[in-house]
Amino acid sequence: MFKEKVLGLMEQAELQIEGKLKEIDRVIDRNQWKVIRAFQKHKVSDYHFAGSTGYGYNDRGREVLDLVYADVFGAEAALVRPHFVSGTHTIGTALFGVLRPGDELLMMTGRPYDTLHKVIGKPGDGQGSLQDWGIAYQEVALLEDGSPDFAAVAERITPRTKVIGIQRSRGYAWRPSFTVAQIGEMVRFVKEIKPDVIVFVDNCYGEFTELTEPTEVGVDLMAGSLIKNPGGGLAATGGYIAGKSRYVELASYRLTAPGIGGEVGAMLGTTRAIFQGLFLAPHLVGQAVKGSVFAASVFEQLGFTTHPRWNDPRTDLIQAVQFTGPEHLIAFVQGIQQAAAVDAHVVPEPWDMPGYEHPVIMAAGTFIQGGSLELSADAPIREPYIAYMQGGLTYSHCKMGVLTAIQNMMDRGLLS
Repeated sequence: MFKEKVLGLMEQAELQIEGKLKEIDRVIDRNQWKVIRAFQKHKVSDYHFAGSTGYGYNDRGREVLDLVYADVFGAEAALVRPHFVSGTHTIGTALFGVLRPGDELLMMTGRPYDTLHKVIGKPGDGQGSLQDWGIAYQEVALLEDGSPDFAAVAERITPRTKVIGIQRSRGYAWRPSFTVAQIGEMVRFVKEIKPDVIVFVDNCYGEFTELTEPTEVGVDLMAGSLIKNPGGGLAATGGYIAGKSRYVELASYRLTAPGIGGEVGAMLGTTRAIFQGLFLAPHLVGQAVKGSVFAASVFEQLGFTTHPRWNDPRTDLIQAVQFTGPEHLIAFVQGIQQAAAVDAHVVPEPWDMPGYEHPVIMAAGTFIQGGSLELSADAPIREPYIAYMQGGLTYSHCKMGVLTAIQNMMDRGLLS
């Protein structure tokens, strides 16, 4: 299936990363036990998996699902729903829930992920963005080493600053993702300046990669997508919001309507998959993290720059690889697609994807459309030509994806 040179790269990588894989297994075990204990505490039973229709009044499965998520994330409350259409929708719901005209959102981790730009918007843009509703916005660029500029953050905080936002994952940026410990430091810093500020975290791609979550180190509110880590490859759609009870309640009013909140919402047969996906998530996230470590090791052998490096600490699924030009980048992403079980025959090409500011190429041969806990890769076609690989429900599939991408590059004469 693969050339001898490609198989040789695999063997060298697996020897190099053997100790790292054992570390990941220990994280898997602890997180798996944590999830099971939450299920047991709330006496999850098969009748909780029944669907509801109409208003969804008294849907006990939905109510227990919220309780389980809150416990798993060390939060006071959670709102877990299939009605969130994406991570961006979930994040937007959380922000609109707690911000009011005249308030200010301050992002202390630099420019957020591309799809959030439209949510922030511009004053008077007529699209219903945060700024269109009179909510001010500021962002503080990160320092050259990718760490927060605490001095600049302190200068920017004003009496109007209601929410300070943190993006845990790198997004389309060549910077480290933030560990839970680093997020805890950020929380302590801003709370000393303004104790009543709400600290919000975009937790996408980060769940179960470490032993703790941001809500366990003082974060007031966080959000994520069920077609990423916590959905375990089974949740067909949805998102979650977790944190302080009052803030989760305010977000629920934005999802439905004031006075209704999380008390209604038919689950329409999705509950079992969301529960089971959460049960599987710690193991499957670990498989994906192993795949990212493997990818970093192989591409470093080939002389490419990776971020993080294979032996760096991991706090999300994403593996960034910097290529020398668009040809390498496109060949890599197309190779990941060729290794898919679904739509392997499709050849992805760059296109103007809604919500993005540059043409984007995406490999997404997934069972759940856009499910980025499954093996996928994407990249904006812009310098410095960085591809972002994430996911993989099995470590074997991750390896196959990386090796297929490398062989595809070799077959095109892009690697010797």
